[in-house]
Amino acid sequence: MSWFPEYTIESAPAGSRRFMVATQNHLGYLPAATARWAASPHLLEGFAKLNAIFENGTLDPVAREVVVMTIATRNGCHVCVAMHTARLTALGASPDVIAALRSGAIAGAGLDVFDQEPPPPDHPLRTLENVTLTPHLGYATLDTLKAFYSDSLDAIEAFAAGAPIRVSNP
Repeated sequence: MSWFPEYTIESAPAGSRRFMVATQNHLGYLPAATARWAASPHLLEGFAKLNAIFENGTLDPVAREVVVMTIATRNGCHVCVAMHTARLTALGASPDVIAALRSGAIAGAGLDVFDQEPPPPDHPLRTLENVTLTPHLGYATLDTLKAFYSDSLDAIEAFAAGAPIRVSNP
C-alpha cells in the first residue's frame, strides 16, 4: 500500500507535469516514484534539482547508478531497486554486479586517490567490476573548479599589480 497516489502526466497537479514530462523524456519511461512524488510539486522540483547536481558531477553514469542502487538497497526501497536495476541494465552493467548490488552483497567502491598515481596497468583494482577508478578528480565539481580558477586568476592579477594576495611565505 502506498501513501501517495500514482499519477499520470495528465492526472498530476499542474505544477508537477513539467518535471514528469522531462523525466519521461530523459529516461524513456515514467518511474513509479516520480508518479507518486507528483502529489507534491515541491518534492518533485527539489528532487529534480538535486538529481541534476548529482548527474553533473564527476562520476560516470554506471558509477552514479551503483551509488544510488546501494542507497536504495540499504533503505529497502523496492520501487527504487527495481527502477535502478532497469537503469543499470540499460547502461550495460554486468548482471553479476547488478545481482550483488540488489542483494546487498557489495556496496561498490569509487576510488580517487592511490598510493601510486595513476595505478599501473596491472594493478588488481583495475580488474574489479565493483570498483570505479577516477583520475584524482573527485573534488572537481563545477563550483569547486570555478572557485579554484577564479582564485588563481585573482592571485595572478594581484601579483602582476605588485600586491600579491594569499601569500604563504612572505
